[in-house]
Amino acid sequence: MKKGYIQVYTGDGKGKTTAAVGLAVRAAGAGQKVCIIQFMKSLAYSEQKVLQTIPGITLITVGKPYFIAKEGMLTEEQLKTWGRDVVIYPAGHPPEEYKKMIDGGIQKAVDALQSGRYGVVILDEYNMACWYDLADDNDTEKILHARRPETELVITGRNAPEKILDAADLITEMKKIRHYFDQGVTGRKGIED
Repeated sequence: MKKGYIQVYTGDGKGKTTAAVGLAVRAAGAGQKVCIIQFMKSLAYSEQKVLQTIPGITLITVGKPYFIAKEGMLTEEQLKTWGRDVVIYPAGHPPEEYKKMIDGGIQKAVDALQSGRYGVVILDEYNMACWYDLADDNDTEKILHARRPETELVITGRNAPEKILDAADLITEMKKIRHYFDQGVTGRKGIED
């Protein structure tokens, strides 16, 4: 590619990561090198098994095997359902160990974008890292400035911050019309997990 663009997949609908993974497979199929950095995800998702076997794709996960949530974000019923699998924190003060891990992921993103080794760099769920107070505008600025002009940058996650939206060349909003999660269906292996 002669010129790379910044793509953003955001919104409350399903399919943001799925679209980015599809783009990664397409780029690898065309002979490009792809780096996928998944923020807030440990090695627990089905697509990761396949991505690790595709020549030309480098997968990095930056997350803990538990979820985090800001105080007041979850209902009592949701808290009971999540149990020990969620850590609650006051807004603006995420768990320090999680913040340090995300800082390391941001540095890996900067390195990948500056390296010239990749035609495509995907920052999966980076928007959510921002929303959960784990990354801020300064981190986003570092990432955006690290991108080489020929590198395609894809950023996914709900609640895309203005700084990312302002920099984007393409924004796709996944809009939820109906979702079976609202009827109590949990993530299914091979479909959501």
